[in-house]
Amino acid sequence: MNIDLSEFSAPCGCGKEHPVLLRDILLEPGALKKLPQLFEREPYRGFLHPVVLCDENTYLVAGREVLRLLPNAYGVILNPSGLHADERAVEEAEGKFPTETDLLLAVGSGSIHDITRYCAHKRGIPFFSVPTAASVDGFVSTVAAMTWHEFKKTMPAVSPICVIADTEVFAKAPQRLTASGVSDLLGKFTALADWSIAHIVTGEYLCERVCQLELRAVREVCGQLEAIHRGETEACEKLMYALLLSGIAMQMVGNSRPASGAEHHFSHLWEIEAISPHINAYHGEKVSVGLLIAASVYHRAGEQLAAGNYRFKPYTGLELELLQKEIRSKAILDEILLENADDPLLHVHPEELAGKIPRILAVLSELPTEQELRRLLDLAGCKTTLAEIGLEESIREPSILISPYMRKRLTFLRLLKLFEFMA
Repeated sequence: MNIDLSEFSAPCGCGKEHPVLLRDILLEPGALKKLPQLFEREPYRGFLHPVVLCDENTYLVAGREVLRLLPNAYGVILNPSGLHADERAVEEAEGKFPTETDLLLAVGSGSIHDITRYCAHKRGIPFFSVPTAASVDGFVSTVAAMTWHEFKKTMPAVSPICVIADTEVFAKAPQRLTASGVSDLLGKFTALADWSIAHIVTGEYLCERVCQLELRAVREVCGQLEAIHRGETEACEKLMYALLLSGIAMQMVGNSRPASGAEHHFSHLWEIEAISPHINAYHGEKVSVGLLIAASVYHRAGEQLAAGNYRFKPYTGLELELLQKEIRSKAILDEILLENADDPLLHVHPEELAGKIPRILAVLSELPTEQELRRLLDLAGCKTTLAEIGLEESIREPSILISPYMRKRLTFLRLLKLFEFMA
């Protein structure tokens, strides 16, 4: 698949420049075989001491081949058991890098990429992305989603300068990983709705071009879900393209707004084990369950707003009593309070909000229903229930109340704290 990156940085009607830090994307069968040729070209020929970072599983899938193709590369292979993008993994990886390392190659999926991009940022060197599964949308992100001292944080990092996505590799990934990628991608439905509503309510910057790029890619993948489930090469390639495009969208606007909203806040809440025990679920699996919960809440609230069955509640700030009761760790509670020091709801005025409800309802009308989203997720074999990711049904309501505080970002779920519904 030929990807012209210049189209994304072209002048935009939103009035802002959209820098794209990627130089090349090779997305095709046999892409790995082109690595030696790539290193013969400018500006890549100047890298003399590359390091391949992978785990024991991704070493067998692609890392071994990358090291064979790049004889001057050094391999750092991590133990995949309990591997997360956290301070422990960073310390282990950094302890194995040769002093002269001038380029990193991330060979793996989400955790390996976040560890690599964070380490590349710390060392002030670039990195290449070699995804081994179409499992997440963060391959070309400019930030690292890390669990740092038990709290989920967005850490400073760097985008890869090149992506080598070999369809013959990622299309053969375990179906569960591919389904996790579908889940992460379909989460854009609520993420983009949240962005649009925040724009309506507060005037937060929004780029319609970026939104439409994302939605077109998501909808194209929605037409390929059964083929993706079967592992068909062309369909899996379209999924990978859509996931990469989601990362490019984040580069274009300079943050994760186009790709992360309430659905991701549920995932972050469960990942840091703030109100729940440890679960062995992939990031995308948690996102799809969060997506369905958010869609259900959003449409129910929309019905109440449309019927006029609401009134505004006085807003007095963070629900400190609720947080103190439900959060399992004081350290996590302190991080949540720090994250929310600038409370976005304090910038929302109910008297102005009332006049914006028709526009909010228009956004919600474009959001697929919980039933339609469940049907799409089922086609790809995605996780759709709390039980399937190892959580009790009793966690649903506390998660709805607390997840909006995972980020200080305004979402419709957080905005609902200003409303009281009558029926």
